Amino acid sequence: MTVKFYDKIEDHLLKFAVIIARSGGKWVFCRHRERKTFEVPGGHREEGEKIADTARRELYEETGAVKYSLTPVCFYSVTMPDKFDGKETFGALFYAEIDEFESELHSEIERVFLFDELPESRDWTYPLIQPKLIEEAKRRGIC
Repeated sequence: MTVKFYDKIEDHLLKFAVIIARSGGKWVFCRHRERKTFEVPGGHREEGEKIADTARRELYEETGAVKYSLTPVCFYSVTMPDKFDGKETFGALFYAEIDEFESELHSEIERVFLFDELPESRDWTYPLIQPKLIEEAKRRGIC
């Protein structure tokens, strides 16, 4: 598997939005109802949706964030031989500072976690991708 980073990508190629989030100085992670691992908020872009709108929708659906700032970080791609026919697939990476959460989640997410430190990568749903996204955001001075 290969993860690459870009400053510019044609909009029609973007399939995903992933949001690295913090709240009160803590890292924000989610746990899907069907998994026991942690993940950062994010998901698939819907037909006709602007990628920033995808990020806002996914952040709300997966964390219940209702008051936040959202900053674009960069674009990325993932190439995996066993996914997406082995083709390079593109997404947009965002960073959010969350000030307020809704009291109840209305999605497939079971629970939101706030961590002082990043969890061990073995406990992540996407351990070969999401740590690299956070590393790149840190490298760019975003979080």
